[in-house]
Amino acid sequence: MRVLVVNAGSSSLKLTLLACAREGDGEDTTIAARELEAPRAQVDPDELRAVLDSPLREADAVGHRIVHGGERFREAVRIDAGVETAMRELTDLAPLHQPKSLAALDAVTRALPNLPAVACFDTAFHATIPAAAATYALPAEWRERWGLRRYGFHGLSHAWVARRTPELLERGASGLRIVSCHLGAGASLCAINDGMSLDTTMGFTPLEGLVMATRSGSVDPGMLLWLLEHERLSATELAEALEHDAGLKGLAGTADMREVLSRADAGDEPARLARDVYIHRLRAGIAAMAASMAGIDVVAFTGGVGEHSAPVRAGAAAGLSFLGVSLDRRRNDGAHADAEIGAAGAAVRTLVITAREDLEIARQVRAVLGIA
Repeated sequence: MRVLVVNAGSSSLKLTLLACAREGDGEDTTIAARELEAPRAQVDPDELRAVLDSPLREADAVGHRIVHGGERFREAVRIDAGVETAMRELTDLAPLHQPKSLAALDAVTRALPNLPAVACFDTAFHATIPAAAATYALPAEWRERWGLRRYGFHGLSHAWVARRTPELLERGASGLRIVSCHLGAGASLCAINDGMSLDTTMGFTPLEGLVMATRSGSVDPGMLLWLLEHERLSATELAEALEHDAGLKGLAGTADMREVLSRADAGDEPARLARDVYIHRLRAGIAAMAASMAGIDVVAFTGGVGEHSAPVRAGAAAGLSFLGVSLDRRRNDGAHADAEIGAAGAAVRTLVITAREDLEIARQVRAVLGIA
């Protein structure tokens, strides 16, 4: 089966055609891949049609990454008119992300109208989080009326880590406690036990949790109320700053972790502060995820920063020796693709795992369509 995976980002549309092997018959392989510019989620229909007049058109089905599934969509689902309407109604929960996914859905559906399409949700993997982890201490009326709860995001990436880690360790998922560290422009952690999400750092929106490239991560809500009341900032100004001008960019003036680390090594104080704040929050978050599982067996780094930044991995691990995390410097500095970077004999295994949301989406498409 050939699955076209559609992944809409903040400024691009990634299209990947996978040849999906049947269960036990080998690995999925990439037939073709293209990335289109899509500023503000606007896809050039002529460019898309031209791209799809290629091997990408040979798809048997389409899998769309959808950021928010709300409380209704707890697993992947075949898209029909009712599902599409429900996804559009969730736009208010992810106003910066959902429109991009839906714009890509519209564009690809117009180009390939006869293919079955499946929505794969970033929130769905976290549907197993227990109430203690998912519930905010807010008035019951608010929680019930507006669905205020921790949804979590990056679920497709964390789900791949949950699947790939046991394969790399050559063991089953049962009883395996993993802290999955998805570190990219957006960043989140996930506590995974028995292959299921038990806790995560992102919450009602993708703003909560770790320091990110341009997002603040968790801040004191009282401080935001103070800015609204005393400094007369508007809600729009707050949203713009927290989403686009905070995080590494707010601390160091750049959202690029490579530049932050280079400048920090050269003695630039704002960059040093950005690096140190980022790693402090990351260490604390990993420890919190471990506590939610009463222990930890594996730390897995994935995403652009997680896969490619040895200094960030080393910085995080340096404060986690009390949990049994210890890295082999040579392994860590030379890691690429799927690799183990932990020191020999360390109580906790440490892995670098290539992010493959496309493979997870293809697996979910096959499951929804009933193809093994």
